[in-house]
Amino acid sequence: MIHGGLSERHALRVIGMSASAYRYQPAPDRNLALRAQIVALAQRHRRYGSGMIYLKLRQSGMVVNHKRVERLYAQENLQVRRRKRKKVPVAQRQPLGRPSAANQVWSMDFVFDRTAEGRVIKTAHKRQGVTP
Repeated sequence: MIHGGLSERHALRVIGMSASAYRYQPAPDRNLALRAQIVALAQRHRRYGSGMIYLKLRQSGMVVNHKRVERLYAQENLQVRRRKRKKVPVAQRQPLGRPSAANQVWSMDFVFDRTAEGRVIKTAHKRQGVTP
């Protein structure tokens, strides 16, 4: 439009765009060096989260805000993987024995039911085990 005979101001008014948006130059990323250091620390120490990386940066002499470190850590998709808990067996498992007579095995269960008015009733049911 500018080359077609319209002034910049008039062309921008026609398309409904402000001059400041047309001339906008994005500022350079001032976190590039910090971002690189965070990634390097996270790769070197895989078990470090954002808090520990923040402390390591402070120990190296950098003055940096912990919230900035947390934000950049999250933007880089860095995450400490959680360790899976080991299942420790309590004891050697033994198969259950079969009952040899009546009244050796009993079972109990709680049942929740609703009345016609909508109230909840909790009842306990007791059952004698099956004999061979």
